Amino acid sequence: MDDPYERLCEIHLLFLCSFYYYESSRSGDPLWFTILVRYLKLLKYQGHSAINEYGEMTTNYVIHNNIIVNGTMNKIKVGTFLPNTADKYRLLINESLINWKTPNNEIPKSRCTESCLPGSKKIPANSTFAFFCCYNCLLCFEGEVSTRIDSENCERCADHEMPNKNRTQCVLKLVEFLSYSDGISIIVLLGSMLLLTIIAVILGIFIRYQKTPIVRANNKNLSFVLLVSIMLSFLSVFLFLGRPVDTTCMLRQISTGILLSISISSLLAKTIMVYMAFRATKPGSVWSRWSGVTLPNCVLLICSSVQGVICMSWVTLSPPFQELDTHSYKEKMVVQCNEGSDLWFFSVLGYMGILAAVSFITAFLARTLPDSFNEAKYINFSMLVFCSVWIAMIPAYLSTKGKDTVAVEIFAILASNTGLLACIFFPKCYILLCRPEMNTKSYILKSPTK
Repeated sequence: MDDPYERLCEIHLLFLCSFYYYESSRSGDPLWFTILVRYLKLLKYQGHSAINEYGEMTTNYVIHNNIIVNGTMNKIKVGTFLPNTADKYRLLINESLINWKTPNNEIPKSRCTESCLPGSKKIPANSTFAFFCCYNCLLCFEGEVSTRIDSENCERCADHEMPNKNRTQCVLKLVEFLSYSDGISIIVLLGSMLLLTIIAVILGIFIRYQKTPIVRANNKNLSFVLLVSIMLSFLSVFLFLGRPVDTTCMLRQISTGILLSISISSLLAKTIMVYMAFRATKPGSVWSRWSGVTLPNCVLLICSSVQGVICMSWVTLSPPFQELDTHSYKEKMVVQCNEGSDLWFFSVLGYMGILAAVSFITAFLARTLPDSFNEAKYINFSMLVFCSVWIAMIPAYLSTKGKDTVAVEIFAILASNTGLLACIFFPKCYILLCRPEMNTKSYILKSPTK
């Protein structure tokens, strides 16, 4: 076969057939093997059969580097293939004589595509002639990495890990919680300290004027209980700051539920006492036998105890605990408190809502009683503020996640208790400090001027 172009086609055909022979021998298909051997035996080299019945080359093979210059094919001998040597197959090539048609005479790569870098994986090429060396590269999916060149699969990172920017390595996610150095925490700490200072001042004023009519009105002991419960509620927000653990997760919910219930129960007892005081003045009234401090104290004890039983049942049967939220965010995991049971959590909120509603209705009915300083008016307004805050808190609590959920609950505690403090005690402190003429029994019992 003297024509250079025909010779080049024969070499190409020989290469393709050799490849399919290799693939058929790998697959173990005897039919393909027989057909290929018969076809390859038809190939002639220098008048002799180049392939025997076993598919092996039998003659020496001269390797040329074909170069076309000005339309003329130039053949340069660069090596030989000697199948009958002592090494059975002997390939001798002088690489310095080969002229590659590439920039800087670089050896071309024996592959269809570039290697897939770490961070990607190989996928089959969309071609009928896509051999095992021909493939496409696909970037690893979100949450997966590959660490080797030409990786066939990507590995998924653990829940507490995430891929780096190039998706070549799994790295630990950032840990997030409402730390003491957080901006929200600093505001909460400053606000709580300010409110605790105000409570301390109010408590000092009430102790100093504890024998005056304004302080003694509507049971001064209930006023002190209310002040202490509000103060402890402000202190309880510190349980929401810092990295949560199982103990703080339980204490924060118990303290919030019980302390707020004590505050509302105190206001309910105060309202009942106001109502009883005026109803008992009528001759033959059945309220006169209930007048005094017994009924208000019983109301406070019973209403607070019910919430205490609910909270104790909660932490006994399905206690809150610390957990890692690894799915809400891609680049961080949140250390948070799992409520343990949504049923118990909303039972605490529900009972607190019932107490607030009863207190609001009772104060609303008693707001028109003839008294120059009718505390039921202020209780009515304080319950309106309290209910508004916690009603708004529920959808905000359910729609947020991570440390924002904790911030919402802290805001609800601070806002509702501040409303109670301002509505109940600020008017009394104003009279005690600025209007001493109103701090008399005759003025308090005097009917307001219409």
